[in-house]
Amino acid sequence: MNDATPAASISPLGFLSPRALILLALVGVYVIWGSTYYGLRVALTGFPPFALAAIRFVIAGGLLYALLRWRGGAAPTRRQWFNCLVTGTLLLGIGNGGVCYAEQTVASGIAAVAVASAALFMAIVAGWYGQWPNRMEWVGLVIGFVGIVVLNLGGELRGSPAGAFALVLSPVAWAFGSVWSKHQGMPEPMMSAAAQMLAGSVPLAVVSFFSGEHFSAVPDSTSMAAMAYLVVFGSLLGFSAYIYLLHHTRPALASSYAYVNPPVAVLVGVLFGGEAVSNLDIIGTIVIVAGVAAITLAKTKKN
Repeated sequence: MNDATPAASISPLGFLSPRALILLALVGVYVIWGSTYYGLRVALTGFPPFALAAIRFVIAGGLLYALLRWRGGAAPTRRQWFNCLVTGTLLLGIGNGGVCYAEQTVASGIAAVAVASAALFMAIVAGWYGQWPNRMEWVGLVIGFVGIVVLNLGGELRGSPAGAFALVLSPVAWAFGSVWSKHQGMPEPMMSAAAQMLAGSVPLAVVSFFSGEHFSAVPDSTSMAAMAYLVVFGSLLGFSAYIYLLHHTRPALASSYAYVNPPVAVLVGVLFGGEAVSNLDIIGTIVIVAGVAAITLAKTKKN
């Protein structure tokens, strides 16, 4: 599917072995992505949600694209740009944009838990390509669905129907985009990440414009610092790490971030943001994590 130059040859960390790169990428999607949910919460105090995402990804994508081209990486073909636009719209436009919108009314830790269901939906989408879930995976899917129901029984999501809808749509789009991209002609992983961020910023900017988003004041230093964190750690490092894992590891390992992010996000939100969680939130979290873990273990046995 990917006949471009191997990633290691133009990767900024090309001096590392493939195993070391995979371990480093896992740390990135586990820890860094878990902390970005609170980063989003802080950045939203100074930026409208879709404008925040559009600015974040055009800066990160532009920087990474320029670096890769400077190091001799091949530019994507027209077809690859189109595929990156589709994937970027699904992963970043709908997936990340929906989370940004939801975090205006939903705690960052709960948002991370809801997004963890992306691994559940990925199992279903993979079935469309002939890889239907086995018995253990179906058990995990049912458990995860129950967890989502329990989570929506909590006061926070129940009081924010628009936020709840966004947190259901986001992981569905993310899951479909992740699986779909593996069956399309894409650039090498790092260039794919750069192109997806650049392309994904377009629909985000369009939604921001037509929804009438505007800045009521100049963002303060705290929200600007959060934006910088999201650009450098969440996008340049975190998203690039995820795309690398999609290309170089089995789906079970690439999607395993889904059940590590929630406890990290909840912990960060409680420690630094003073966020509170209800008993139903805790129960829903445990159930969703159990469901996703069951699916991941089942896939690990098959791969």
